[in-house]
Amino acid sequence: MKQLAQYQDGRLELQEVPTPGLPSGGIVVRTTHSVISPGTEKMKVEQARMSLLQKANARPDQVKKAIDAARTLGWKAALEKVRNRLESPSPLGYSAAGVVVAVDELNTRFRVGDRLACGGAECAFHAEMIAVPDLLAVPIPEGVETWQAAYTTLCSISMEAVRQSGVRLGERVLVMGQGLVGLIATSLLRASGARVMGVDLTAARLQAAMAMGAERAVNSSQSNLEDEVLAWTDGHGVDAVLLCVGGKGRDVADSAISVLRDRGVIVIVGNYDAELSWKTAYMKDITVRYSRSYGPGRYDLQYEWGGRDYPIGHVRWTENRNFEACLELMRSGQLNLAPITTRRVKFTDAVSVYDELMREGNADIGVVLEYASSSGILPEASTSGIMPEASAGRMPVVFVSGRMPELHVIGAGNFARTMLLPHLKGKIKFGTIVNATGLSARHVKEKFEFDSAETDSAAVLSSNGGALMIGTRHHLHAPYVLAGLKANKHLFVEKPLCLTRDELARIDVAMQSTQGSVMVGFNRRYAPATVALKKSLSAITGPKTLAFHVYAGPLDPDHWYSNLEESGGRVLGEACHFLDFACFVLEAKPVRVAAHTVGPVRGSRGFPDSVTAQVEFSDGSSFQLIYSAEGDPAFPKETFRVFASGFVAECENFQRLAMHQRRKTSVKKYASKGHAEEMAAWLAFLNGSAAHPLPYEQSRQSMLLAFAVLDSVREGRSMEAARTTST
Repeated sequence: MKQLAQYQDGRLELQEVPTPGLPSGGIVVRTTHSVISPGTEKMKVEQARMSLLQKANARPDQVKKAIDAARTLGWKAALEKVRNRLESPSPLGYSAAGVVVAVDELNTRFRVGDRLACGGAECAFHAEMIAVPDLLAVPIPEGVETWQAAYTTLCSISMEAVRQSGVRLGERVLVMGQGLVGLIATSLLRASGARVMGVDLTAARLQAAMAMGAERAVNSSQSNLEDEVLAWTDGHGVDAVLLCVGGKGRDVADSAISVLRDRGVIVIVGNYDAELSWKTAYMKDITVRYSRSYGPGRYDLQYEWGGRDYPIGHVRWTENRNFEACLELMRSGQLNLAPITTRRVKFTDAVSVYDELMREGNADIGVVLEYASSSGILPEASTSGIMPEASAGRMPVVFVSGRMPELHVIGAGNFARTMLLPHLKGKIKFGTIVNATGLSARHVKEKFEFDSAETDSAAVLSSNGGALMIGTRHHLHAPYVLAGLKANKHLFVEKPLCLTRDELARIDVAMQSTQGSVMVGFNRRYAPATVALKKSLSAITGPKTLAFHVYAGPLDPDHWYSNLEESGGRVLGEACHFLDFACFVLEAKPVRVAAHTVGPVRGSRGFPDSVTAQVEFSDGSSFQLIYSAEGDPAFPKETFRVFASGFVAECENFQRLAMHQRRKTSVKKYASKGHAEEMAAWLAFLNGSAAHPLPYEQSRQSMLLAFAVLDSVREGRSMEAARTTST
């Protein structure tokens, strides 16, 4: 299928990409129409066409992240990480409509052949096929054409803004900015019984505002807006202002405040960074509200992708119910989209359409992309997260020394593209790359020269033997490991191996009968600094003490690590690294662990963000871990010290190792955290020239220790480190 792709150098391409797989509980839709959002999408294209310096000035937060990454990973790896992001294509589009061609077995609302309106910047792309979760799709009622329904998401943005304004029958509203969202808001306000004045700088948009129901339309560059509003409202000012504009500064906000009545409401709808004049806003006692996209449920992964609807008695208007309301207004004729639809063009002409939109003076408002009609149903696809069974009766895998198997990869985000795949390219044959979206799968295929790209894991799990790398989000690790072991594959899975003891027990059973193997991505074992440290420690007898301090930094609430069901939390998701490192360096079995959080666990994330743990080992050694979200970014992310008989070692980010012995200090510097060396060790195993570099029992031990840390936190007491069942 074809999809529109945008690159960070400003290029736009129609690319041939794999058809998307079925999301759990969702559907696959053959797109018939999608709508370009001139404001949002033009902004994205404009930002992409900026120079690197302009991008840095526009996004200082990203520059800080790059600098922090350089401190932790080194400049070379950090630059490669930034380069990967800049060269990766991103999708465009978030408002579409089409016909269902495949339905997940968990979905009971939709059937093949249904006409649906679809939304979501994560799924409703400008593409011939889109995979959509249940609550981001609604049926199109009879009487509504599919091209009209393609506007549904954009209409819902305007509808949510109107709801946020709290406007009542007969009240007067000023809509500043008569772009697509502003014009639809004008129409919805009129349908709700409000009186509307539209404001813009473009004559064509002001004409459209009158056609959409505005009582008056004012060009603020040619008239005094405050005088116009006072005359219209008998000197009182408007009840509410909807700011449907972009940019930043105080001029637009000051104008809005000046025309508001006492205790009026401002709703910020667009991407506008408002600066308010304190005294005027204070004296009028105004209310400022931000309207968040399509309505309640937006940005809530459990709602949008988990299918957990909000009870109507608690949340009357969710984004899905806003979708339905917009479609009903289209059906009844109260929302007429014809006056704002300036063009309907073929999807195959999308690139040239964007070029025209970017030209100065372009007067387009609503541009509908029309897709060539096609019939047929998608071939049966396995559900995301449900792995096909390996075929019975297969021949056992024969591991031939010197013969490298083909490598398939499931999940290749920026980490895998930066830290893992570059060390494998040219050293092993790349077979199939499986990524969640066709656009990213195609990009990785081209960049690393895979034979094929897919969005469905069935293609790589149905074959027996070979090698498989798993780089998905954490909750999919164990299911893919189990499927891979059943298919007798040699697996590399990024940490953590699994998220529960039950999953670990199932992997234990699978390991008893497989011809394959499992290697977990505990890369710090292979760092050159670790190798040098272990060499020095090997000559020292007796117990040792290891203290590891990690400044992890505060977790962004929008980061997928904040979703406990996907990540398992930071202890399982990242701190397991350092627990494994301790087991490796101290070369003894962990016996007991005592752990607690720093401060209470509460708020939106009900799991530990900062943890301290004390681990006792079988030979008398001890390990202390301080994993903290609190600190300062200038401090190194990872530091550790080892104390042994006549010996002390200090290390910073695995880049600087100082060893103190016999009253002398030696300092060595390194540039790797072990990712390249880890991949080299796995390749040596795959070609039969070396034993497996990380026996399963060691990975299992590290995971049990991580589970014990969480148990100790929950129960407030020390725990057996190797306990296999939870209490």
